[in-house]
This record gives sequence, C-alpha cells and structure tokens, in this order.
Amino acid sequence: MGVPHTMSRMGDVLAGFHAAWEFDSDSVLIRHERGLRTPKLLSALGERRIPVAAIARVTLTQGRRGTVVLRAEPRPGADPLMEAAAGQLKEGCDPYRLVLPAERETLAEYYADELRARLTGSGPADRFLVDAPEGPLSFKAYDGKASFDGRTVRFRWFWTGASSAKWKAGDQSFAVSELTGVEWRSPELFEGHLRLLGGEPTTEPADQDPATVVFGLGYGPVHESLPFAAAVLAAVRNRGPAAMVPASVPRRDPSDIAERIRHLGELHRAGLVTDEEFSVKKAELLSEL
Repeated sequence: MGVPHTMSRMGDVLAGFHAAWEFDSDSVLIRHERGLRTPKLLSALGERRIPVAAIARVTLTQGRRGTVVLRAEPRPGADPLMEAAAGQLKEGCDPYRLVLPAERETLAEYYADELRARLTGSGPADRFLVDAPEGPLSFKAYDGKASFDGRTVRFRWFWTGASSAKWKAGDQSFAVSELTGVEWRSPELFEGHLRLLGGEPTTEPADQDPATVVFGLGYGPVHESLPFAAAVLAAVRNRGPAAMVPASVPRRDPSDIAERIRHLGELHRAGLVTDEEFSVKKAELLSEL
C-alpha cells in the first residue's frame, strides 16, 4: 500500500484494531467496530465526526506487543463526552485512540503529520465542536431509572434501591433550563453516580440527593451512563428557546402507582415517613393516574 500524497480528499482511511479513521480536509470520521472484543463504550459510540478544530495535538507512540498508537487529543471544552468523563476513562475506552500494527507506523506517521499541519489551536474551545452521542436516552441506575427527552431529565426511583429521603422527595423532573452542568463519577470507581448540577453546590451524599442517581454493580454502566451524561451536558451548554418549553408528563401505569403506594405504606409503618408526608405523597401518586 503506497502512502497517499494528500489528505484533502475524502476516503483516505487508516484502519486499526476496533476502529478506522477516515480523513477529510477539515475533520476525521472515527468508526468504531461493533463486536465482542471492542470495548462496550466504543461500540455504543459507533461513528463520530471530529472536526480538526476540536483537536489540540496529535501523537504517535509505541504501544504494547508490536503496536503503535495514534492519538488525537481533544481541546478542553470541545467534546461533551470527554468533558463529562473528566479524565475517568480507561485507556482502552479512549475514543481518540487508534491502535495499529507496528508495520503501519510509517503510514500512521504520515497521517499524524498531515493532521498536525491542519490544527488551528490548542486552547480551550468556547463551545462544543463535537456532537454529543445520540443515545441512549435512558438507563437504569441502582436506585432509579434516568431518562432524557432532550428538554427534561427525569429520575424515577426504584423502591428496592432508593433511600427514604429520595422516596420522600418523590420522582424528579429537571428542565434543561434549570441546570448548569452534570457530575459523572464512573461506575467502575467507588461511589459512582450521575448528579445534576444547578443553583447552589451541595454536599449531600449521592444516595440522599434527589438530583443524583447512584450506580452499582451492573447499574449505570459506562457505555450507557456516560453518553447520557454527555447528551445532557451538551443540551445545557447549547440550550435555546426549545429547551425552555416544559415537557408533558406521561401518565403512569396504574399497577406501578399501586406498587409505589404499597412501598410508601411500608416506609410509613417503619416510621421513616410521617403521617403528613405519607398523605401528601399518596395524593401525588394518585393524581398521576
């Protein structure tokens, strides 16, 4: 395979393990493979176009076991996914990293040089330049289910995992216009969670904060919760008039309401919910029928 003379045309592709990069004059299209050996986050991301303006620097280093690693480091503030991740991703889940066989080092060096020549800056970006992942729009945490329709984030508590404090507060809805950001802590770390930020900072523990869903073993995995967090963060930063329109609240399944009232009664009998709190919350649940 010969080394191409220009990167200005579409179709110049550099294929590595689990991904391929297609170079254009002003962007790089990164296609992640879907398969058992591909990290789940990369499979979930699928295809992403990265504008050259979003790249701070390009490096080519020696990898493990006869490989080389090409990496395009994003500018701070350019990609909502990397902003939400806040440096918590493992090396193998880095979507800006392409691992290639060592015999492709010369070709990789060529593309690295061509890409470096097109970089426009390395400082923080004043806006997101990379599109947020399109999904998923919902995922299950340990203590509740999180959903996002583009305008409103909703937390629906699970009676098997949510604390009494969250049950007392009730299911939560947060308009994008009310939020200032998100705090994502990887489920692979201790006390992983997704916290919605807005107003005054809070020191409340994640399991007691109604603006936070808590992760656990098998709940809130990286490939589901991180793209979700990135989508919310992008909506907050890029919000416009459409984000200010209140979203309609769907009607609940009557059997679900009955189950939640039953659990509320258990909390009441255990002394975790007062008579007044029980009456108010029960009336709220019945109003959703």
